[in-house]
Amino acid sequence: MRWPLWLPVAMGAGIGFYFTLPGEPVWAFAVVAAGLALAAGTLSATTHHAAFRITLALLAAASVGFAVAKVRTEFVRAPVLARKLGPLGIDGRVDFVQAHGKGTRVTLGAVAARRLPPDHTPAVVRVSVRSGADSLVPGQWAHLTAVLMPPPGPATPGGYDFGLAAFYDRIGAVGYAYGGPKSIAPLRANNWVDEISLAVAKLRWKMTARIHAVLPGSTGGIASALITGDRGAISGEDEQALRDAGLAHVLAIAGLHMALVGLGLFWTARAMLALVPAIALRFPIKKWAALAALASATFYLVISGAATPATRAFVMLAMMLLAVLFDRPALSMRSLALAATIILLLQPENLLEPGFQMSFAAVVSLIAVAEWEQARRARRTEPAGPRAFAGVRRYMRGIATTSLVGSLATAPYAVFHFDRATHYAVLGNLLAMPVMGFVTMPAAALSVFLMPFGLDAWPLHVMGWGIEAMLAVGRFVSGLPGAVSVMSAWPMPALVLLSLGGLWIAIWRRHWRWLGLIAMAAGVAVAMATPAPDLLVARDAITVAVRGSDGLLRFVRPARDDYSAGEWLKRDGDERGSDAAVATPNDGVRCDAYGCIAKARGGTLVAVPSRVDALAEDCARVAVVVSAVPARRFCSGPALVIDRIDVARNGPYAVWLGPPMRVETVEGERGTRPWSAPVRVRRKPSNTGG
Repeated sequence: MRWPLWLPVAMGAGIGFYFTLPGEPVWAFAVVAAGLALAAGTLSATTHHAAFRITLALLAAASVGFAVAKVRTEFVRAPVLARKLGPLGIDGRVDFVQAHGKGTRVTLGAVAARRLPPDHTPAVVRVSVRSGADSLVPGQWAHLTAVLMPPPGPATPGGYDFGLAAFYDRIGAVGYAYGGPKSIAPLRANNWVDEISLAVAKLRWKMTARIHAVLPGSTGGIASALITGDRGAISGEDEQALRDAGLAHVLAIAGLHMALVGLGLFWTARAMLALVPAIALRFPIKKWAALAALASATFYLVISGAATPATRAFVMLAMMLLAVLFDRPALSMRSLALAATIILLLQPENLLEPGFQMSFAAVVSLIAVAEWEQARRARRTEPAGPRAFAGVRRYMRGIATTSLVGSLATAPYAVFHFDRATHYAVLGNLLAMPVMGFVTMPAAALSVFLMPFGLDAWPLHVMGWGIEAMLAVGRFVSGLPGAVSVMSAWPMPALVLLSLGGLWIAIWRRHWRWLGLIAMAAGVAVAMATPAPDLLVARDAITVAVRGSDGLLRFVRPARDDYSAGEWLKRDGDERGSDAAVATPNDGVRCDAYGCIAKARGGTLVAVPSRVDALAEDCARVAVVVSAVPARRFCSGPALVIDRIDVARNGPYAVWLGPPMRVETVEGERGTRPWSAPVRVRRKPSNTGG
């Protein structure tokens, strides 16, 4: 019976519906959803009609998803900074310290600021400190002078929303410090929850510091990513090389890591106990080994930060080990469904994160292929082939199959979130995974075991050799011709259709499973048919890009918002840097001291004035005006006028010139939600300007 596997999918649908709402629902909606879930679940359990039972159960799961999303939002709700402030003095408890770039990223909790009333003070702020933060330890209290800003939203409608992710981490402001931090006396006592989380954070910090002391640079950053989940010290070049070689999954603690740690200890403990006949013949050493493996996997989950892929892998491993303890078979697809249910119940916002989507897509596909292979072997009657090197052949075939299936399953999500598709992942994994499995991770586990005794240096060095070999593979494979394709971003409906089609194929076992190909084909068609915007305006109202007749985005003048410019080009599938994408007169863009005039695709003229003096002339001759100065009172002729006041209220703009003309804004897409910027007045673009 496979239909219960759709329950977490239905729950995800309820969560997704909550996040698509244009406004925040009141508590009553969560109460109604919970009541509907209870009623539908009760009726599902009592009815004898299969179709009704399944429909009611799915409705109950979707209602639960909506309710838990609302409850989770209210549980983590904390003030979000409304505008840029500072420099100002802030006091807080150091919750997290991470090496980042040329400085240190410090997360402060229990924040107090003299210039902010308590009900407007963010609960948590994240500040970049250039120097002086080396001595900070989680649990310490510190004073900083910093400039604080609201967590940024997407650079364009449909882009990644850091502000939403920050909201669920209770981060209400980000910024940068002036000077170094100063240690201060505690402002308040910690409760028991704080004490536990700070103890874990301090342990992770100490372990990360020890790793970096032995393995400096990016090698140490990868080592700490594999052990404590801290990826801050990995260089951008090395991370990109691993991603382009199809090895990015190595940096995210997931099934591979959890299996090597948990099952590695299970095998080791069982083998050692079997060496003692007096124990092996009298006691259930298999169950003892399962308990030891479960304890080690739990410890690994805690020190790694319990990210979504790690939690998913832990739940599945725990199910398998508990099955050993209770003499029950482990059902992999059901274990995965249970893992998804647990994660979505505890942190429903994970549904929107690339880590959740890619992790579950890969594992669902791998389990479906494993089930198909198991059924194929059961039907096979001929010999399996030569026995020479059979183990090696199975191992290498397993790596190749896992890599190929995982790459194909995660490709839509990689394109949606990262706008890149890798082509040599199978080669990269064939070369790197033996080193990872036989050198890097065993050395990592041994170093953690020996760290309390101060004997971890030599296993960490061995781990470093394995990481260097893996990096060499990553650089080689990513440097091959055609290793990566940069692609334009796909719309959300395309991803939803591809996901549902893939789930339909993976979950069902009957012939109707292949109907999922229709949904997947529809998803690809939607992705291909969705046009890219013709005009983009950044949150500074100065960085403006126009699509020319050749289909390429070009910046009307050098971009000041480098982040937005880079995101636009990446989402457009364009490998050029922002400097190389600045328009010239040959591209139909002419500029003077008063502003610029650009000819967009289709011949539409777009004016980008920088002074009020230019508004009268521009507004009389062009169809669209994007003004860095207020223009509402001076510009009434164009079909669309966007000025800096509009951008301040509505966020970045994306415009399709049509016909018909379509305008989308970041704040319009985000809606009036707790994580979006507070907007007092909302004005739609009109013919009368701004």
